[in-house]
Amino acid sequence: MTARILVLLLISVWASLGDEIPKAKWLRATAHVIPKWTAPEGEGYFAIVEGNNGRLYIGTHANGVNSWLVEFAPKTEKMKAVVDAHKAAGIKASGFAAQAKIHSRNNVGRSGKIYFCTKQGYPVKGEPRSKYPGGYPMVYDPKTGKTEVFPIPVKHHGLISITPDEPRGLAYLSTCSDSRPLDNSHFIVLDLKSRKYRDLGDLEHMYAFIVVDARGRAYHPIRGGGIGRFDPTTGKLERLKQTIDGRPPTKESHLADKTGHPINWDISPDRKTLYSVPMSGNALYAYDLANKAKTLRGQKLGELLPRAKGSDCRAMCVGPTGTVWASVTQQVNDYRRHHLVSWRSGDKQPKDHGPVAVANPDYTEFKGKDGKPLRYHHGFQILANGEFTTKYTTMGVCEG
Repeated sequence: MTARILVLLLISVWASLGDEIPKAKWLRATAHVIPKWTAPEGEGYFAIVEGNNGRLYIGTHANGVNSWLVEFAPKTEKMKAVVDAHKAAGIKASGFAAQAKIHSRNNVGRSGKIYFCTKQGYPVKGEPRSKYPGGYPMVYDPKTGKTEVFPIPVKHHGLISITPDEPRGLAYLSTCSDSRPLDNSHFIVLDLKSRKYRDLGDLEHMYAFIVVDARGRAYHPIRGGGIGRFDPTTGKLERLKQTIDGRPPTKESHLADKTGHPINWDISPDRKTLYSVPMSGNALYAYDLANKAKTLRGQKLGELLPRAKGSDCRAMCVGPTGTVWASVTQQVNDYRRHHLVSWRSGDKQPKDHGPVAVANPDYTEFKGKDGKPLRYHHGFQILANGEFTTKYTTMGVCEG
């Protein structure tokens, strides 16, 4: 069995789920350039998902300008912007007031609609954070080409996560104040019909993802290792503790940092298992969502890159096959290697399929007509072995 894995910035990799790929063997992937005017500084985030139509939907970042939702058709390799955030919201803005990022984990509803949201960019010197009005939840329908925009839920907060529960007419949001060292993140319930919000409170967890289990209960991380569970049938938010293999999370796991730590979350296709990868933790965890206990019981499934001295994982997903995929960045001497790692039920530990290299280094122009390097095109390098690869951390992955 093979699966096509998409990693931001847009690289497609064919990986075999049945064969062990030697760690020393590089995976050569095909790169596709996102329209440069939608990401003029060459940045991308978690915002990549495959729609029910087989096309990919990618959020972009144009700091101080705007953001766009881009559609990519793998079969034809055609790409186009389908949503202009400012145009959809009916606004004109620039600088820190702009809706500069689609930084959310995009999600797909049962209807096939694409759920995403906007977030603040970076202020320049002298710009107050209060200049940013707040982020918008948006829903794009690929069938009609129309976009529904909901009001700003929390003033001056961007939105980092949106997860739909269409059978119940709800969507769940996590806001982002972008404050440091502590972020403010309100857990919000959106009634899709009435367009009204219910604020469940500030759970203070930076860059929070939300999942909805088979019973319709929504989960949001809490700073310090707690997990919020909201049940729409009772209207109550429970604050759960967590254990890993029967014990509280260790400091090294980064699952319970006092100041918060970005943690990747995604859920199994049957919505009974939550998978988790802390950004700097180098391990995959699984939680049983079927129980009603006040403690969420988890287990460590293994290290993503055994013996790695340092790693960074900001890209994790669970594909339609139930396979967990992660793009893990490892520092090796003076460069970074981006490994494609997978785990599926029955595996004794996560599988490292090898580091990813770009097979088509001419996929875009890196120099202008004057022969000088183009601005913001310095994110790639040629290694001593001749492989062409990215310098920085990969930020998104999905199974197609």
